[in-house]
Amino acid sequence: MGRYVIRRLLQAIPVLLGATILLYCLVFLLPGDPIQALAGEKRADPAIAAILREQYHLNDPLYVRYWYYISGVLTGDFGSDFTGRPVSEIMGETFPVTLNLAGIAFAVEAVVGVVAGVFAALGRGKFLDNVVLLSTLLLVSVPAFVLGNVLQLVLGVKWALVPVSYDSEDITTLILPGIVLASASLAYITRLTRTSMMETMRADYVRTATAKGLSRSRVIVRHALRNAMIPIVTFLGVDLGALMGGAIITERLFNIPGIGGTLYQAVYLRQGTVVVGIVTTLVLVYIAANLLVDLLYAVLDPRIRYA
Repeated sequence: MGRYVIRRLLQAIPVLLGATILLYCLVFLLPGDPIQALAGEKRADPAIAAILREQYHLNDPLYVRYWYYISGVLTGDFGSDFTGRPVSEIMGETFPVTLNLAGIAFAVEAVVGVVAGVFAALGRGKFLDNVVLLSTLLLVSVPAFVLGNVLQLVLGVKWALVPVSYDSEDITTLILPGIVLASASLAYITRLTRTSMMETMRADYVRTATAKGLSRSRVIVRHALRNAMIPIVTFLGVDLGALMGGAIITERLFNIPGIGGTLYQAVYLRQGTVVVGIVTTLVLVYIAANLLVDLLYAVLDPRIRYA
């Protein structure tokens, strides 16, 4: 197992380098002048623009600028934006907020999705199964900004069950945004769990366990659900990074100062160093999540072994 983990970590190095090179080229080869974008509608002062271009190596070839950037990243320095503020400081303020939001969304989709999917599979074709299928279809069909506005109005304003505005001192204000962020993934997890459980319940080893006289709950939890969890864990592992990177709409809707809003502003203002720094960190999250998923396979299925 240890050798496998080391090999996977070594494989992550070219993945990270390839992702940063591709991203850096996409960001800094876009047409337009980032210095002028910083000035807005006014014309940038030529003297100040020249100083900024020299300071941020904008006059150098792209490969030279990338070398400066990746050399800094290897030492923990993600550079700074055009106001001189370190990118690491920006991410240090915004990433914990998005991490809390993504954690709540992840818990909602993992717990509610798996439980709803299991009950739907066990009652296939019955009333509860039809309700689950209709609800998940609705969640997939309704855009996040529409669902967010409706839940804000109904749960927050009319019924006053949850706060509707974000408060950095109160993590419960992230519950409603977390539900909105998790809505689409919740539908996919529920349907995936339902399908996987129905296939597993028809397996020979489940029928054998039932014939041996094991209780229904033990057959479902210890035998059926454990083996059905492999595709579910795969989806959850990939979705963890997607939740952090895809929170732009939710964060803007609920006015949450997270990584999504910061990334949107950085793209709008052509703050390429901020964009590359944030996305590089998200790539690291994806790599760590995929490694964790691979390790969980061996926990769920003892037949899986890593050399």
